[in-house]
Amino acid sequence: MAMLVQRSNTRTLLDQIRAQGELRVVTLNLPTCYYIGPQGPTGLDYDLARKFADELGVRLKIFTVPNQAALQAAIASGRADIAAAQITADAAWRRAGVPAAPYAQIPQLVIYRRGEPAPTGLPQLQYAKLVVRAGSPQVGVLQKLKLVAPFLQWEGTTGEDSPLQDVASGRVGYAVADARAYGYEHYLYPDVRVAFTLPQRRPVQWIVRRDAPELLRVVNDFFDSLRRSGQLQKLMRKDSGNATSIHIRQPHLFEVDFVQRLPRYETWFRAAAARYHLDWRLLAAMGFQESRWNPKAISTAGAKGVMMLTSDTAQEMGVANRANAKTNIFAGARYFAQVLKMWPDHIPEPDRIWFAVASYNVGFGHVEDARVLAQRLGKNPDSWKQVSHVLPLLTEPRWYTQTEYGYAQGWQPVMYVARVREFLHLLEWQPADQHIIETADTKPAGQPPAVSGS
Repeated sequence: MAMLVQRSNTRTLLDQIRAQGELRVVTLNLPTCYYIGPQGPTGLDYDLARKFADELGVRLKIFTVPNQAALQAAIASGRADIAAAQITADAAWRRAGVPAAPYAQIPQLVIYRRGEPAPTGLPQLQYAKLVVRAGSPQVGVLQKLKLVAPFLQWEGTTGEDSPLQDVASGRVGYAVADARAYGYEHYLYPDVRVAFTLPQRRPVQWIVRRDAPELLRVVNDFFDSLRRSGQLQKLMRKDSGNATSIHIRQPHLFEVDFVQRLPRYETWFRAAAARYHLDWRLLAAMGFQESRWNPKAISTAGAKGVMMLTSDTAQEMGVANRANAKTNIFAGARYFAQVLKMWPDHIPEPDRIWFAVASYNVGFGHVEDARVLAQRLGKNPDSWKQVSHVLPLLTEPRWYTQTEYGYAQGWQPVMYVARVREFLHLLEWQPADQHIIETADTKPAGQPPAVSGS
């Protein structure tokens, strides 16, 4: 009886987490896991961990480590309660902790270079050099496939270049890549293509501390509930990489919307720009890139309205209804004006404007990281043209690990600024006052910064 009383008074790790009010999760700074986006932390494992912490009624303490070995050490030592980093449990992981049930099966893609013959099946992989990242889950996938296709041979790369870059450069024939990682990386390498999908998929799961069977059970129940409700599929689509692309707007679509949509909102663009001392055409160009001037637009990440405000930004700007076009435009203008003020006055115009536009898209911290990196590389950190060549480097571990804010989809703000500039020029080319006549309420109180030019 005494033993039973003693055991019933022993607090489990799950009890301790709830009592302390904190869940500790270790992850990697990768687009598929966790990174700092324009409005703060994001990534699939971050979103899942935050949702799980909310269901437990505790705060989330998430921290990053540099590699898989450090992940395993953090969970084995008890520094973290859960490891969440698109993990596929192998022998090393099972020594470190206890795998939860897989919550997804990730397709594995065979990648080739455009212009080269595309392999159509496993037998063709024996005729060219095939690479995967050494120590990656793709090695395990190929090892299992080798049981049914013994001719398979591959090389594990350990250099700084990714397997996709090896294929794009022509150094190797084929590579195997995780479909989720490919969703983020392929924008950097326009010459790579998917040949086919391997028959073996990669399971992904969380790893729980070995001394926490109750936590493991709750984790499995959490994913089972997410799957049955359809929320898991929604989160995976939101953080797919493909959902974050900048869609190319054809000029004829701009002309159609210029006639059919802009007249409804131009007065508000002008008034908001006047209030915050901006060029209304720049604000309108950003609004077109964000939503095509559609107040009902919703992004896969949950941003809404003409200026695509996130829930956090809307709350900060005091906006209760993001579908209200007027309040959305004014809030977007106010937020952009705040971002613009963060950039020092010594940066010449229009470069300062373009830095602010890029920050609206990817966040101030990442653009500042690129400026610091540009200076290290001997480039002018106050030149948008030169910094725009550096921003895409923030997708590569050898560069973003040197920065304060880490990984960013650096190609995205470059494309974003280019599209905004194009739409701004189209607006500047339109006949003056085609839609409305400026009034005292819409005329800017002071000359806004000039944004035309390079």
